[in-house]
Amino acid sequence: MSRAKGNLAEDKAATFLRHNDFRIVARNFYTRFGEIDIIAMKKDVLHFVEVKSGSSFEPIYAITPKKLERILKSAHVYLNATQSNQNYCIDALLVRGENCELVENITF
Repeated sequence: MSRAKGNLAEDKAATFLRHNDFRIVARNFYTRFGEIDIIAMKKDVLHFVEVKSGSSFEPIYAITPKKLERILKSAHVYLNATQSNQNYCIDALLVRGENCELVENITF
């Protein structure tokens, strides 16, 4: 996926999250392990959101165990950097055209 398509999907994802009572804390948080697309807060829980889009395949399958491990390591870097002891979860936000679907707690 091109960076432009990725940015468009992330913009749609951020709008979707805002409309569903999330507060965007950060976008494109980079660490040596990788990037977290969106960090958002809802009801005292920090959500580390991986945005995936696609129309010719099921986008959630692009989140491999290795990718999930990198997201988790990056989340820990964020928590340490902000000295946060906040409850958190790792989510996937799937963008298919104009439709968005949030899959919470993908680590379970």
